[in-house]
Amino acid sequence: MTASVYDFEATSITGQSVPLADYRGKVLLIVNTASACGFTPQYKGLQALHEQYEGQGLVVLGFPCNQFGAQEKGSDDEIVSFCEMNFGVTFPLMHKIEVNGEGAHPLYRWLTAEAPGVLGTKSIKWNFTKFLIGRDGQVIRRYAPQDKPEKLAADIQAALA
Repeated sequence: MTASVYDFEATSITGQSVPLADYRGKVLLIVNTASACGFTPQYKGLQALHEQYEGQGLVVLGFPCNQFGAQEKGSDDEIVSFCEMNFGVTFPLMHKIEVNGEGAHPLYRWLTAEAPGVLGTKSIKWNFTKFLIGRDGQVIRRYAPQDKPEKLAADIQAALA
């Protein structure tokens, strides 16, 4: 049984293994992202949160995913280029993953079990579903895709306090 987010690892968008234990003691905002989605402009808000709260211990982690309307077709290099060029993204992006189904990344299996969606659904409904993780590695809250990043500021401030 997995105790916290720190028990997982991911692969960075540049191919390095990233033990999430490297972020121990930080507040994490984990988001499944896509470059061709109606919610894609949220990259700007996510970057703003990253810039505003990074010094206090927030880390935004983007996990590109192509499971919703094939809205993330690009290679890892294309995704990085798109995010940097269009939204000035400097927060860590991970290698493209699946968040639902048999191929779902173990992190996302844990996140959805810890913080089910509306009516207890475990699956991720769309791009830009967000999970706020406390300094203790536990899920604080799940946010819907339409929840704009700036609306999370009060919860982030509380988690950082």
